[in-house]
Amino acid sequence: MALETQSDSPYSVKIETATGRFTTIPTVVLTPKQLEDFLQVEFKRLAQEAGVKGARVHVERAVVDDYEQVIREVAACLRSAKASAA
Repeated sequence: MALETQSDSPYSVKIETATGRFTTIPTVVLTPKQLEDFLQVEFKRLAQEAGVKGARVHVERAVVDDYEQVIREVAACLRSAKASAA
C-alpha cells in the first residue's frame, strides 16, 4: 500500500464580497486536503452563517521569502522604529 504524502504549502487567500469589500489573509500554510476542505466546505459554511451571498475566495500559492530575507526585513523594521522613537 503506497503512502500518500501531503506537504504543507503557503497560500495567499483573498476574500471578496459582492459589494466589493475584501480582506486578504497574506499567508496561510495548508495541506492540499485542508485547502480542498476550506474551499468546498468551510468557506461556504462561513458565508452562509454570515448571511453573505456572492462572496468569492481567491487562493494563490504564495511566494515565501527565505529565512535570511525575513531576518533582514525584521531588523530593518526594528531599526526604523527605534529611529522614529528617538
